[in-house]
Amino acid sequence: MKRSDTAHTDAIDCDAGAIVTKGITKRYGSFTALENVDMIVPRGTIFGLLGPNGAGKTTMIKVLTALIPADAGSACVSGHDVRREPKLVRADIGWVAAEVILDDDLSAMENLWLQAKLQNLSDWKNRALDLLRYFELYDRRNSRVSQFSTGMRKKLEIALALLHQPRVIFMDEPTIGLDPGTRRMLWQLITGINREYGVTILLTSHYIEEADALCSNLAIIDHGRIVATGTPSELKSRVKADIVEIALNYEPDMPTFAHMDGVQEAARTENGMRLKVASSESVLPRILSCLNIDGVLKINVDKPSLETVFIDLTGKRLSDDEGRMDMRKFYATLRMTRR
Repeated sequence: MKRSDTAHTDAIDCDAGAIVTKGITKRYGSFTALENVDMIVPRGTIFGLLGPNGAGKTTMIKVLTALIPADAGSACVSGHDVRREPKLVRADIGWVAAEVILDDDLSAMENLWLQAKLQNLSDWKNRALDLLRYFELYDRRNSRVSQFSTGMRKKLEIALALLHQPRVIFMDEPTIGLDPGTRRMLWQLITGINREYGVTILLTSHYIEEADALCSNLAIIDHGRIVATGTPSELKSRVKADIVEIALNYEPDMPTFAHMDGVQEAARTENGMRLKVASSESVLPRILSCLNIDGVLKINVDKPSLETVFIDLTGKRLSDDEGRMDMRKFYATLRMTRR
């Protein structure tokens, strides 16, 4: 064994979890997609990798599934070293991508047959039928996938991922683009297969609600770096404050707000300011009394949540679309605070 191989093997304990990484770094030219990522995913859990688009989530999955090599660091999946044993890793994992990847011209059973061929499975038919029953697709087993709804297609894709009985399944933004009803149906399926089949699931997402609902453990990733890990409750407990974001059409006098009683932190943002306050209910009236109400475009108040954790750690919101409250309807009331 070469010295470099020995060093690589000794650098990581593959038995520490279903997925273990140490110092994973991946660069594309001058761009660093992943930087020194350490992560342990406990066996049998649903683990969330939470971050905005472009944070490095998909790159992380590609490294862990041996699709692309890391430039530095070590990784193990299901007890196998990703760099040295890529075939063993691929044999023991399933993958559900953001896009449904099925052959529309084939039936559900034919798609499962094709998956069995790709996995070189000989005794697969009974398991395929059991999976179709579990996902309530048995009666449509001979129907073309082109006739399936989005929810049915997602069910079938998960069935394909489970066909070879993997111990780890990677789900890369599996609910992106789905309507709320289908998304919640998929949440139930994910928790169900984790419980029923005992499979470890690494789920990437940029949906706060999704990570909170599904994951027993989380890692928050931003610009290729893990900035926090823990259970949802542990992460929420980090921020014992409310976050108040105010969009303005003028430049605020930041020292006024920074020294205001009840304000813990004050920062200027691109279109206004962000304040970390002990209690928005008690502090917001004082904040508003110091603002030109006619120049207030929007106010957003976040109670302690995974969203406030992300804001506190990165200085920005995970999704600019989610959780926004337009406070224009309250302006008449707010003006009264100045009387």
